[in-house]
Amino acid sequence: MKLLNHAQINELAKFKSQKHFITSAYLDTNKSHQTYKEIKLRLKNLLNRAKTKLGELNLSKEKKESLQEDLSQIEKYLHQNLSSYHHPGLAIFSCARENFWEEFNLPEPPRNRIIFDRNAYVRHLSAILDEHKRIGTLVLDRKEAKLYQVFMDDIKLIEEIRGEVPPKVREGGWEGYESKRIERHIETHLHDYFKICAQKTFNLFQKNQFEWFFLGCKEEYLPIIKEHLHPYLLQRFKGQIKATPNDNEDKTFEEIKNLEKELKEKEKEQLVKQLISEIQKDGLAITGLDSTLDYLNRSAVQSLLVTRYYSQPGYSCPKCHFLYASYTTCPGCQISTQPVLDVIDEAIEMALDKNCEVKHINPPTQLQNYGHIGAFLRFKP
Repeated sequence: MKLLNHAQINELAKFKSQKHFITSAYLDTNKSHQTYKEIKLRLKNLLNRAKTKLGELNLSKEKKESLQEDLSQIEKYLHQNLSSYHHPGLAIFSCARENFWEEFNLPEPPRNRIIFDRNAYVRHLSAILDEHKRIGTLVLDRKEAKLYQVFMDDIKLIEEIRGEVPPKVREGGWEGYESKRIERHIETHLHDYFKICAQKTFNLFQKNQFEWFFLGCKEEYLPIIKEHLHPYLLQRFKGQIKATPNDNEDKTFEEIKNLEKELKEKEKEQLVKQLISEIQKDGLAITGLDSTLDYLNRSAVQSLLVTRYYSQPGYSCPKCHFLYASYTTCPGCQISTQPVLDVIDEAIEMALDKNCEVKHINPPTQLQNYGHIGAFLRFKP
């Protein structure tokens, strides 16, 4: 199932079981940065760690058996489907004893993790939705226009508009007067047609409130169509794609996704530059694992930036749940901390719990020179 809206997440969150826990599995199935064999091995290790963790949990026999069945079903599903699965990520939610099973195709790779809890762990799904933009796209030429709406892995053709712009014709006449009259006639038709396209696009925006707007047209048409766009659309205009109304939907979708990816990468590069600039002037920002965890523990973080795929072992206090890179004793509680396999994963979860924005920055990035992790702060304690 495609992840498309918060209504799906809300429906998933409604599922409750009085007797059993739910298994939430987030799986990195992205074949662009790992081979199929590597994916298979990592997910096998993930399942083995989950089985070990399950054995250590203080739960009733019935609850443990239900969770064991969840893991068996997930393992069976991966065995049957992983080789042909082509999405970057997969989320599975299972409660075997309640015959509950939901799966979501994810547009980006999550961190591999399996969570046992009374509720489905939906926080990461919400973070993915918040990360992606709703995109309205107008593709047009002189004869026709197509209006698309794109969100994550879904493209919808909303409307088709037929143009009645006469072809360019050169006619004789006294000193070219007839030719100029025809050109003015064609120009009027072109403006009227583009005005209709702009109005229908604005109607789509009013209905769906897309955040970005793309145009697919010849360069010569760009100033004319922009002349007729509503200011709200101009504010959201982010660039052109190489597409025409004659292109098939898959090609148009690919062009839209390529531009979206380029814009998101530029946006994140700018964020990293802002972070470094704020650091250099001793402003409301910090970098490095120790400092970031310290400020995150104090609820002082506004936005967390992490190099994608960066991981590091660390420690967690069982009492206050603070996270540390190296402390084996909690400085506040003065009790022994517990080792965690990946303190970055725990930090991301803590940040989401505290309603912080989390940005995953694709390498290579300047953030790698600053400890792979940093944050914009609400305040400095």
